[in-house]
Amino acid sequence: MIARVADHSFWLGRYVERTESTARVLQVTSALALDAELPSRRCWHPLLIVVGQEADYLARFGRDALGDAELVQRYLTRDEKNPVSLARSIAATRENGRSIREVISLEVWQVLNELHVFLGSDEADAMYEQDRDALYGRVQRSTQLCLGLMRSTMLHDAPLDFVWLGVLLERIGQTARLLDVQYHALIAEGAPHAVLETALWLSLLRACSGFEAFMKRSRGKVTGAAVAGFLILEPRFPRSVRYCVTSAKERVAAICNDGELAGDETVAKLEALEGMLRAIEPDELQGARVHQILTHVVNEAHATCDAIGRALVGLDAPRMVQNQSQ
Repeated sequence: MIARVADHSFWLGRYVERTESTARVLQVTSALALDAELPSRRCWHPLLIVVGQEADYLARFGRDALGDAELVQRYLTRDEKNPVSLARSIAATRENGRSIREVISLEVWQVLNELHVFLGSDEADAMYEQDRDALYGRVQRSTQLCLGLMRSTMLHDAPLDFVWLGVLLERIGQTARLLDVQYHALIAEGAPHAVLETALWLSLLRACSGFEAFMKRSRGKVTGAAVAGFLILEPRFPRSVRYCVTSAKERVAAICNDGELAGDETVAKLEALEGMLRAIEPDELQGARVHQILTHVVNEAHATCDAIGRALVGLDAPRMVQNQSQ
């Protein structure tokens, strides 16, 4: 498979997952801001840190705007200057899909194109002004449909392996950053009372699509340690860090076994990360140790993308580093 197809397949997966995750976090935070007795800044500022755009937002709008719910939502939804806004991510998803139209199925292309057209329509503008929950929900459903159609309508060969590798690596970073930022805020600032603290932990689980799975897996009192353990170590939850690392390692190994690449560096990085996660005991997930683990996970996910740029798709590291911020 040529480098162009591998590159666009990989970034198609990343942008689809990034779009779905951003829409989900916006939807959950909007509900939390309405229901919880929290300052607006505490609800919305963490989102800017999670998506890696705090510095850009501050440079453009100033520190006083960190708690401006309307401005943060517009910045993360429609701002064309923000490289991780829904508008930019959906446009990038469609462009990567268009560039490899020969390998993605018609059904996948239709969903990508329809979502792109919808977001620029009067209907989307009206939904943004009148019912943002519906808008975020529609974006989520479209991207989830796209991910399902990829698995059910495309050949299970190298291009799909690269797409799913992009999905998994993006998911590792999204889960780790979201948990790190929100866990730190909850531990450092605390909550006014126990009921609200529980609601905040459950909101974090919903932001990772893990509420129902967590309740089935960990019945009993909802605590920070239990939530962190679930999102980091649970091997059966498809958005946990451990599950995604193991799946990404298996995906790279499959590509290597098919003779598409020599990915020894990438496999080694993912194997080392998987080994570290397997060695962690749930009792360790307290306080600063959680931040230490998640920081290492995010750094290793970035390093893995660099390795993919060098070994898998034949691109140099600087380009991949630049794309990671997008």
